[in-house]
Amino acid sequence: MAIKIKTQNELEKLRIAGQLAADVLVMIEPHVQAGITTGELNDIMARFMREEQGTLSATLGYHGFPAESCISINDVVCHGIPDHSKKLKNGDIVNIDVTVIKDGYYGDNSMMFEVGSVKPFAHRLCRVAHECLWLGIQAVKPGATLYEVAEAIETHAHNNGFSVVKEYCGHGIGSEFHEEPQVVHYTQPELKEIVLQPGMVFTIEPMINQGKADVKTLGPNKKHPENTIFPVKTADRKLSAQWEHTLAVTDDGYEVFTLRPGETPVLP
Repeated sequence: MAIKIKTQNELEKLRIAGQLAADVLVMIEPHVQAGITTGELNDIMARFMREEQGTLSATLGYHGFPAESCISINDVVCHGIPDHSKKLKNGDIVNIDVTVIKDGYYGDNSMMFEVGSVKPFAHRLCRVAHECLWLGIQAVKPGATLYEVAEAIETHAHNNGFSVVKEYCGHGIGSEFHEEPQVVHYTQPELKEIVLQPGMVFTIEPMINQGKADVKTLGPNKKHPENTIFPVKTADRKLSAQWEHTLAVTDDGYEVFTLRPGETPVLP
């Protein structure tokens, strides 16, 4: 497994791409309201990336994916396809995942949005998933392992009665969308062999389920027969929540490249 250690020049390009990706989520937040369609949200973000930022979307055309973002509602774990016929409703929880490309480098992030007044159990799931992300981030430092990152996430999820999706994970990122290492969010012995070093850049993006960890992948969509990135749902139809940041390992800890203005760690 070849993990790329980024140069200072590459880190600066990733820092810029990460901030631009974060800006897309900040921009779209006021638009995430009951009555808007996920297709309309995607169109707003696509225009912003194209006209305001001069960035490219990493998801558009990726294995045939038809949109500039993934928008996943309630029991959709990931890879939700924006749809002009799908309106948000009061009480929905929504993950919006955006990856931009700037000067050949990628910035990848996602966050949860609560539409109107959500049920307390849905709010709690979103909060715990956010805490899982930050506990994983705070485990990052030179000499630590990816096992420690996964352990922090898994322990907190399980302590709160939630489960961690195993089929999907974070990843190295740089001049390619997906690089080594795979950053899984549940403990497995081989993670102890991946020791963190300054210059590593990757995403942490735990998907936390209200019920069981099992998921099911939907099949081809008639509207988009070319697409092979299919939406994923919880097998038991219970809720799922996910937050994601791109970060680098530094000499004394970590730097989050997709940090939003005023954002601070969310910890239990």
